Amino acid sequence: MNDLAKSFRVGLIGTGRISDIYLKTLSKSDSVNVVACGSLNMDESRVKAIQYDIPIAKPPEDILADPEIDAILNLTIPAAHAEVSLAALEAGKHVYSEKPLVGSLADGRKVLDRAVELGLSVGNAPDTFLGGRWQTVRKLLDAGTIGRPTGAAAFVGTHGTERHHPNPDFYYQTGGGPMLDLGPYYLSAMVFFLGPIARVAGLSNRAFDKRMIENGPRHGQMMPVEVDTHVQGMLEFESGVIGSITMSFDVWDSEMPRFEIYGEDGVICIPDPDPVHGANIFQGEVWYRTRDTSRWSHQPRPRGREAWQVAMNTHGLNEDCRGIGLIEMADAIRNGRTPRCSGELAYHVLEVMYGILDSPKSGRFVDIESRPPVPEILPETYP
Repeated sequence: MNDLAKSFRVGLIGTGRISDIYLKTLSKSDSVNVVACGSLNMDESRVKAIQYDIPIAKPPEDILADPEIDAILNLTIPAAHAEVSLAALEAGKHVYSEKPLVGSLADGRKVLDRAVELGLSVGNAPDTFLGGRWQTVRKLLDAGTIGRPTGAAAFVGTHGTERHHPNPDFYYQTGGGPMLDLGPYYLSAMVFFLGPIARVAGLSNRAFDKRMIENGPRHGQMMPVEVDTHVQGMLEFESGVIGSITMSFDVWDSEMPRFEIYGEDGVICIPDPDPVHGANIFQGEVWYRTRDTSRWSHQPRPRGREAWQVAMNTHGLNEDCRGIGLIEMADAIRNGRTPRCSGELAYHVLEVMYGILDSPKSGRFVDIESRPPVPEILPETYP
């Protein structure tokens, strides 16, 4: 392989819609170069190669066999994550993939264990908690702005993906659903803020057995719904903090969307954390109140944003930089440390999500066995 101190050469497998933002970010990097791309749709891959000045488009098997490629960027659909990631490891390559890590805990263990055996690194989205909004929250927590954290809550209510995604079927098939799709953003951030999760419980249901695709060439087609699409979870962190998470594809509209952290001396609030404006973007406002600025006995409720102190994004990335996790992973490999967007973190989040989804079957809390390293806050200037 090439000298990693000079360049980290990446082969992209999966050139669908999500690849655009990755390629825009990676094209700005001096240390990571996408040198090949491919997918099952090679016509699409050739277009992406031209659009983003990638030297060659070739079939995935040829990318895996290329000895000059150091890492695979796995942007395939979730059902293919495990197969592609394991093939990448067997080919002697590091791997960074979209969320979720894989489709099952058993496959997740296979990927992580094989990486350890081969001395390779696994990284995984989401990397949005590296953004300025989320780094700011961590900075406030580390500074003790709201005192000892005691609770957290995340709520995202949407009405699914069929209005904007031309092929939304996989969101509603086994391995999909709102928790597995949206949950990684919020749970990864929670672990970054509050540490590992020790046990969970959940309830779920679905509003529809079939949904209609409402855009693109398949407009009007019906697709089956195989998974629950309204999921509520309870979380107990190892630290003793408790939390809740609601992820839904069955909510037409809501005034609730928030990501909040409660402490002895105040509250931090991320307003409107939906899939467009919230945890799956890097930047945005952070609000907080403390003892001195909160509503107290018999005081009128403060009105509007002017009632909040606004914490500016003084720490981290303040633009949509999806793919920065791969750049950070390359830096971690060069310097012999654990990537912030590690496979261990992604596996922990996967275990939490499946614990929430499996809990209704037993009617009991599910203990979470994994304990990932908690990512460190970014340096003031990065990368």
